[in-house]
Amino acid sequence: MHASLPPIALGAGPLTLEDVAEVARGRGVTLAADPARIAGGAAFLAGLLARGHEVYGVTTGYGDSCTVQVAPDLVPELPLHLTRYHGCGLGRILDPAETRAVLAARLNSLALGFSGVRWELLAALAALLNRGVLPRIPAEGSVGASGDLTPLSYVAATLVGERDALYDGRVLPAAEALREAGLAPITLFPKEGLALMNGTAAMTGLACLATHRAGYLERFATRLTALAVAALRGNRDHFHPRFFQLKPHPGTLRAAVRAYEDLGGAPGTEDPARLQDRYSVRCAPHVIGVLGDALAWIRRDLETELNSANDNPLIDAEAGLLFHGGHFYGGHVAFAMDGLKNAVASLADLMDRQLALLVDVRYNQGLPMNLSGAEGRRAALNHGLKAVQIGASAWTAEALKLTMPATAFSRSTECHNQDKVSMGTIAARDALRVLELAEQVAASLALAVVQALRIRERQGIAAAERLAPEARSFLEGLGSDLPFLDEDRPLDGVLSGLCDAVREQTWSLYP
Repeated sequence: MHASLPPIALGAGPLTLEDVAEVARGRGVTLAADPARIAGGAAFLAGLLARGHEVYGVTTGYGDSCTVQVAPDLVPELPLHLTRYHGCGLGRILDPAETRAVLAARLNSLALGFSGVRWELLAALAALLNRGVLPRIPAEGSVGASGDLTPLSYVAATLVGERDALYDGRVLPAAEALREAGLAPITLFPKEGLALMNGTAAMTGLACLATHRAGYLERFATRLTALAVAALRGNRDHFHPRFFQLKPHPGTLRAAVRAYEDLGGAPGTEDPARLQDRYSVRCAPHVIGVLGDALAWIRRDLETELNSANDNPLIDAEAGLLFHGGHFYGGHVAFAMDGLKNAVASLADLMDRQLALLVDVRYNQGLPMNLSGAEGRRAALNHGLKAVQIGASAWTAEALKLTMPATAFSRSTECHNQDKVSMGTIAARDALRVLELAEQVAASLALAVVQALRIRERQGIAAAERLAPEARSFLEGLGSDLPFLDEDRPLDGVLSGLCDAVREQTWSLYP
C-alpha cells in the first residue's frame, strides 16, 4: 500500500499509467481540478434545463429511448433509474486494485470539467478512494460503447448507498460501508448518473494496469533470457548491439543490448556449445521487441483516453456549447488491448520454448533430464521440473487461445441504437488474463534457470560467472527463496510466490 505517499493530483494535468498503478496500489488522490470550470459546467446545464432545453439522458430516456420525453417533475428521478436498471452485471468481482484503477480513470475524466457535474460528486468519488470504500464491480456486462454502463453503475450505486461495497476487508451494504467510513450517500443531480456511467473508465482502468504489468514482464523476460543463455551455454554474440543496429526496431535493439550486457561477466567464461542457438534463444530480442515497441503506442493511446472527456453529452460552458456525440466509444482501448494480449501471449510462448530447451537432455547441453538435482540411485526416482514444464505448456496454450481479437466481435445491441460497439472491456479483461498466464510461465522459467545454473555450478561449469554484476545480483535475489530440487516436492506454493513477486514488480530491472 502507498497510502503514506503524497496523493496523486487528479484534474490538474495529464495522468499517466504509472499514476493509475500507484492509485491502484493504495495511494490517495487529491482534486486539483478548476473549481470554476466545474461549477460553470453544472450551472450551464441547470440553465439549459430552466429554459426547457432538450438534453439527452436528462430530459429524455436513455439509448434508443432518446425520443421519449421525461416530464419535468420526474427529471430528478431519472439518474437513479439509470443506475438501477443497469444493476445486472455478472462474472467475477474486480479486485481492489482493479476497482481503484477504474475509480481513478472515471474521476480524472469528470475532473476535466466538461461533464456538467458538481464538485460534490467529484469529492464523493475521491472520498471512496481515500477512505477505501470500494464498489463491488462485476467484470462482465459491457460491450464498450455507450461506455462501461453496467460496470460503472456499481460505482454510482455505491455513491447513493445502494448494493454492496468492500470496506476494511469486509463486504457490506454500501450504505453501511459509507457510514463506517464517515461518509454519507449523495443524491445524484440531473446528468450525474449518466456522467458516472457513460464513459470508458472500466476498460481504461483495467487497460492501464495490464499495460503497466506488461512493461515489467517485458524486462523480466529479457533478464530470464540472459540467464537461460548462460545455463544453455549459448552464444552472447547473437545479441551484439552492432548486429541489431542493422535492423533497428527500438524495442528489439533495447532487448538485445540488455541481454548482451547481462552476459558481459568475467572474461573467458563464454564457451558457446553451438554456432547458432535455437530460435527461442537467438531470436528472443525479436519477440520481446514486438511487445516493447507496442507498449509505446499503447501507452500513447491509453493516456490520451485516460485524460479525455468521454461521456455523453458533453458541456463546454465557456463556449456555451452542448455536444451530443459518441466519445464513450472505446475503440482505441479495445485495439490496444487486442494488440497487447497478442504480444504478451507470444512472450509466454517464447518463455515456454526456452523452458522446454532447459529440461530436455537433447537440447540442454549436458544438463540432467528435467533439471532434477538427484544423483546416483535416486536419479531414477526423481522427476524434477517435468510437471512444471507441462503446466507451462498448458498456460501458454490458454494464453494463445485468448488472442482472438475481441474487437472483431462487435454486436448490435439495445434496439440497434448501439449497433457498432468496441468490446473494449472484454479486450482489457482478456489482456489481464493473458498476463496472468504469461506471468505463470515466467515463474516456471525463473525456477528453471535458477535450478539449471545451480546444477552448472555443481558440474564445475562457471555459467553464472558469465553474468554481469547486476544480472548476478538479480539471480541471487531470485534464488534466495527457491529450493534446490534434488528431491521431488510440490512446487505450487513456490510458483505462486514467484507469480506474486512478478506481479508486484519486486526486482529492479534495468534503468
